Amino acid sequence: MEVDLEPKVLDTSSMTEKGYEEFGCSHYRRRCKIRAPCCDEIFDCRHCHNDAKNSIEIDPFDRHEVPRHDIKRVICSLCDREQDVQQHCINCGVCMGKYFCSKCNFFDNDVSKKQYHCDGCGICRIGGAENFFHCDKCGCCYSMMMKNSHNCVEKAMHHNCAVCFEFLFDTTKEITVLPCGHTIHLECVREMERHSQYSCPVCSKSFCDMTQVWERLDRDVASTGMPQIYQNRRVSEMVNLTV
Repeated sequence: MEVDLEPKVLDTSSMTEKGYEEFGCSHYRRRCKIRAPCCDEIFDCRHCHNDAKNSIEIDPFDRHEVPRHDIKRVICSLCDREQDVQQHCINCGVCMGKYFCSKCNFFDNDVSKKQYHCDGCGICRIGGAENFFHCDKCGCCYSMMMKNSHNCVEKAMHHNCAVCFEFLFDTTKEITVLPCGHTIHLECVREMERHSQYSCPVCSKSFCDMTQVWERLDRDVASTGMPQIYQNRRVSEMVNLTV
C-alpha cells in the first residue's frame, strides 16, 4: 500500500474567494451576516434589520434601528460559524468582505464603489476618499469640486429630506446640494421638477436659473391689458376700491 507523503499545499487564495458574489442581500454582496445586539436576531445587514424592524406590521413601540458601531458578532455565510467582527472567518478562512471597516463593522465585496471611512462623519461612504472632503461646519462629506464654492449650512445632512422625510446623513440614496446649501435627495429634486417646483423646500430660494421663467412672466404681464377701472390710477387711489 503506497502512502503519499508529499506535503499538500492548500490554495488559500481559492479558499478566501470561495462563495464570492453568491451571498449577501439586496444592499450588499458579502459572505457574512450580523447578529443585531438590540434584538439578538440574525440579519444579512443592518439595512435588512432596519427594514424588518420598522415595517408597518411592527408595533410602533417595538420599532428600532441597529446602531452600526454596536455590532459585535457576525456569522460566516459559508460555514455558519458565529464569531467576533473580523474580515476573515476564524473557521474556514473565507474573506467575508473585500472591503472591511473595523470602525463601522462593515463588510462589502463590491469594491468598485470605492468605499472609504470618514473619521469626521464617523461612518463609511462611497466614491473614493480622494474625491471628497469633510466640511466640519456642515458635518458631512462633499465633492472636491465644491470645496471652495459651497454655502456652509451647519449640520447640513443631519436632518430628514424635506420631501420624503428620510434621514439624509446615512441614506444610501444619492444626495444633491442646492445652491442655498440645503441638501435633498437627487430623486426628490427630479420629482419636484416634474411637478414644476424649482425652489428649495426649506428656504424657498430657486435652485436653478429662473431667468427665462421671469422673462416669460414679464412678457405675459406686458401683454395683458389693464382693466378699464384701474387705468390711470395710483395704488393710494385704489385702496377704497377693495371690498
